[in-house]
Amino acid sequence: MGGMPLPRPRERADLPYAPHLEPHEGRLRPSGDYDAVAFDDAGFDDAQAGDARFLECVFSEAAFSGGRYTRARFSDVWMHTVRWVGADLGETRWLDTEVIGSVLAGIQLFSSELNRVVFHDCKFDSVNFRGAALQEVSFVNCRLGEVDFAGATLNQVTFEGSALEGVRFDKARLSKVDLRGATQLGIKDGYDSLRGATISDAQLTIIAPMLAQVLGIEVKDR
Repeated sequence: MGGMPLPRPRERADLPYAPHLEPHEGRLRPSGDYDAVAFDDAGFDDAQAGDARFLECVFSEAAFSGGRYTRARFSDVWMHTVRWVGADLGETRWLDTEVIGSVLAGIQLFSSELNRVVFHDCKFDSVNFRGAALQEVSFVNCRLGEVDFAGATLNQVTFEGSALEGVRFDKARLSKVDLRGATQLGIKDGYDSLRGATISDAQLTIIAPMLAQVLGIEVKDR
């Protein structure tokens, strides 16, 4: 865990496209094309925005309840204090995106692709990442409760300062995944899929009984 300082999120003013943002008006629409749009203090209930494209957009103090966003694309997007609840984000693509101080609860992210994405100070509750592909993704100071990575591919993923509670890795494929920075390593299943992950000595001591059980090792005192 090393005591290394946590990376700081960018401010809105740091975004190179911030001066060019235009406020969003109206509803979201399927296959919509949103370029340099600011979604401030916006609320969307059961929006139908499948195949939409969001490029260099800002979401601030926005709330998304329900709705369908399947196969939408988020490229160079900045989200701050956003609530995603019960939304279908399956098969979405996320590239060079930063999510800060947000809540993701009961949402579907199955078969999604996340590349160079950072989550800062976010709360995940019952999020489905089954079959997703995560490349260079960082969870910084987050809480991941009942998050499902079953069958997902995780490459160069870190969990610095984050608490994992009831997380599933069943049949996941891990490569260069660093769990040493996690403040809590609560794994519900998939211990046999941790090949390719790095953990600390202290974490090994905690999960050793479960690893022994998965490997069929009987531990007995003489």
